[in-house]
Amino acid sequence: MCINSVAILFMILMISIRVLITPAYARFAYRLPDFPDDSYGFTFEDRLHWSEPSIKYLVNNEGISYLEDLKFEDGNPIFNTRELSHMKDVKSVVSGMRLAMAILTMGILVSLLASIRRGKKQIFLNAMHFGGWLTIGLIVAILFFIALSFDTIFSWFHQLFFESGTWQFYTSDTLIRLFPLRFWRDAFIFVALQSLLYAGILKFLTRNKPQAPGL
Repeated sequence: MCINSVAILFMILMISIRVLITPAYARFAYRLPDFPDDSYGFTFEDRLHWSEPSIKYLVNNEGISYLEDLKFEDGNPIFNTRELSHMKDVKSVVSGMRLAMAILTMGILVSLLASIRRGKKQIFLNAMHFGGWLTIGLIVAILFFIALSFDTIFSWFHQLFFESGTWQFYTSDTLIRLFPLRFWRDAFIFVALQSLLYAGILKFLTRNKPQAPGL
C-alpha cells in the first residue's frame, strides 16, 4: 500500500510538471497580469518566438545543436555556452522524469492487475486514496514555502537536480530574459494547483462506497 501511495504521489507531480513543459504554458504565463517586461529589450512577441524552441528542445529528440543554431538578426547566438550547458542538464532531468513516468505507470498498472487477480482491489484503491492525501499534504507544504520564500524553495530545487553554479545566470542572459523568476514562481503555483485537482479527482474516484445490504 505504501509503495503504491508514494508512486501515485510522484505520478501526479510529474504529470503536472509535464503539462507545463509546452509553449502553450509560456504563452499563457507571459499574459498573466503584471508579468515583468524584459529590461534588455525583448518584446512580448520576441519572448513568444524564442521561448518556443527553448521549451520544445526539452521534449524532442534533437541534440544541443537545435539551440546552438538559433541566432539573433545580427548573427549573435541566442544562448551562450553556459546557457547551452544548463539546457542540456535540464533536458537530462526532463528525460529522466519521462522515463520514471513510464516506469511508474507500468508499475501501477501491474499492481492494479495483481490486486484484481488476488481479490484485493479495495486495498489497491485504498492505497490510491491515501496517495491523494499524501499529494495534498505535500502541495500544501510547498504552497506554504512559496508564500514564505519562493527564492529559497527555487534554490533548493536547483541544488537537488543540478551542480552548484551551473544554474545561475546574469539578468542579461537570454534564459533569464525569457524565463524570469516570476515565470518559475507561477509555474510552481500552477503545478501545485494541478496536483491538488488531480489528487482531489483521485480521492473522489477511489473513495469507499457504501455496500448494498445483502438479501
